[in-house]
Amino acid sequence: MTERPAQRTPNRQLAALIAEAGFSNAGLARRVDQLGLEHGLDLRYDKTSVTRWLRGQQPRGTTPALIAEVFTRRLGRRLSAQDLGLDACAPVYAGLEFAATPEEAVDIVSGLWRKDSGSHAELRKIAFTPAGLVVPSRDWLIGRADDKVARGEPVTRIPAQHRPQAPARFPAGAEAGPPPRQPRGPAERGPGQKVTGGDIAALRSVGDLFRSLDDMYGGGHARQALVRYLEHECEPMLRGSYGEQTGRRLFAAAADLTRLAGWTSYDIAAHGLAQRYFVQSLRLAQAAGDRPFGSYVLATMSRQAVYLGHGREAVQLARVAQQGVGTGAPPVVQALLHACEARGHGVLGEVRACTASQVRAERALESARPGDDVPHWARFFDEAQLADEFGHCHRDLQQFRAAAQHAERSLQLRAPAFARSRLFCRVVLASARLGLGELDQACALGAEAAGQAVEMRSVRAIEYVKDFERRLEPYRDAAPVRGYRDKVAALG
Repeated sequence: MTERPAQRTPNRQLAALIAEAGFSNAGLARRVDQLGLEHGLDLRYDKTSVTRWLRGQQPRGTTPALIAEVFTRRLGRRLSAQDLGLDACAPVYAGLEFAATPEEAVDIVSGLWRKDSGSHAELRKIAFTPAGLVVPSRDWLIGRADDKVARGEPVTRIPAQHRPQAPARFPAGAEAGPPPRQPRGPAERGPGQKVTGGDIAALRSVGDLFRSLDDMYGGGHARQALVRYLEHECEPMLRGSYGEQTGRRLFAAAADLTRLAGWTSYDIAAHGLAQRYFVQSLRLAQAAGDRPFGSYVLATMSRQAVYLGHGREAVQLARVAQQGVGTGAPPVVQALLHACEARGHGVLGEVRACTASQVRAERALESARPGDDVPHWARFFDEAQLADEFGHCHRDLQQFRAAAQHAERSLQLRAPAFARSRLFCRVVLASARLGLGELDQACALGAEAAGQAVEMRSVRAIEYVKDFERRLEPYRDAAPVRGYRDKVAALG
């Protein structure tokens, strides 16, 4: 006797959410297909597909996560595949979630650290997703610091002089003497161990060290060591024992190091991974109650969007950052955020908007005073950095004389320790000289930058040089360009 196939149960959860969202079956299918395209997936769902899902058929692969993301965007709250009555699968936006609690934030970011420090090469191949910027930036803007981050109860240790002394007992015939020394194990942090001010100071010092290495030699030089440090030192601290004040400082330090992990990932062109680190840094900053640093993370995300050509997203991120800190932020921070917005307008070719943002940035920096309380992460933003930003803006707007003036000023003011930034600025100056028809100077500057780029482990440095070479293409038969190519070829 032939068995009848198991009868599927209609998916009432999905039906209810479709009604709440106001989707038609065809409309839902179209949105899933569009979201799939953002992830390089050629999906061909239609209204019949949705009808099958409603009848109980389970979509395969990452489709449940895509459907959940469609509803998340529409309804403005995070939904999982299970919430839709679908089989669970790896979320398509794994690592881009803005966690609901500090505990969840620690779980997400530590998972990233562990995978990144291992042999998960595919993690560094994840694509950057512009759509993945929307929910985290919105949740940060409307959110507030967590009510509680304290964790565990520190073990109270009684000072030796106050401990009750038990009478010493010795075996018959033994002499009283000092107890034998016990061999010490490695001083490794265990779960639940109390976090001290010294621990947090160490995190800050490590951040300063890796920042210096990144500035001088590129993000690829010590990125992996930084990620391993986060996994083996920072994660146990976050899972340790601390009170409210110490906890806020700990989350702030973790946010700083996680942003740096994202920054170094960005520098080696691991853009999807960098994006995830930035989102998690933003969430850790919220747990720390550090609104200004959160704005800096958004500014960093804006910079990445500019580099990848997503000018509109860059402008939006910079504006969210400005709105999030308001006018109470130190002038240097305000200047930084306005400069980021200017860069986005520059990429979009919006001359008036770019100029307006530049004016606001310049005025903000001019209003800064020596006694201002400037956060440690914003101290790099000075006249040299502002001139660098303006040079990039004018280059993108093809205002080459202004670009050259600002780039030259930045190079005059910028300290040698910022080697990669100086390289970028030198390429901007080379492109500006080329735009002004000064081919000999342009090629000389470009060759100097190319020589520096091969000494760094920075994909961005190489890409800056390649961009300059693309600009040289119309002049490929000119003697200065042939000379440039010979010099670059000699670099190996």
